[in-house]
Amino acid sequence: YYHISKVIKCALPCVLVFIVLFSFDCAKWTYVFYSFFRMGNLISSSTGSLSSTACVQLVQEMVSQNCVVIFSKTTCPYCKMAKNVFNEIGANYRVIELDQHNDGKRLQEALAQLTGVRTVPRVFVNGNCIGGGSDTKQLHQQGKLLPLIERCSPCCITEGSGSGHFEPSK
Repeated sequence: YYHISKVIKCALPCVLVFIVLFSFDCAKWTYVFYSFFRMGNLISSSTGSLSSTACVQLVQEMVSQNCVVIFSKTTCPYCKMAKNVFNEIGANYRVIELDQHNDGKRLQEALAQLTGVRTVPRVFVNGNCIGGGSDTKQLHQQGKLLPLIERCSPCCITEGSGSGHFEPSK
């Protein structure tokens, strides 16, 4: 009885949230709901489960909903370089660590389709791919990166020296 009660207490609010969200924008909220469960390890999968088309849509959605998005791998020095540039500026950014994402390989293929380049990092500012780590650093050194970020909503720039906003996504 204890285990059943615990499952019901956990599942019932989630089902209610799903029903409410489902009544708005079916495709968008279904994915949000699915991501919520996967991020919370309620749905576990060692292999990716998104189709190639869904991966392209996910990349496009991330890029359109965030001022700065970095598609990265945790062990890549160029990825660290790009993140350091945004930390130095004090800009908020969203990071998708492909080597820790269930669909990382497919997302990287989607990035190749969208940008023509398969390597990481792939850095997007205000909806446009600005390149990789070296490109990002060069734009910053030339004084061209901050104006691109400033075209985004004010939430992308933080006060102070700037630690950046590391928001991993699985």
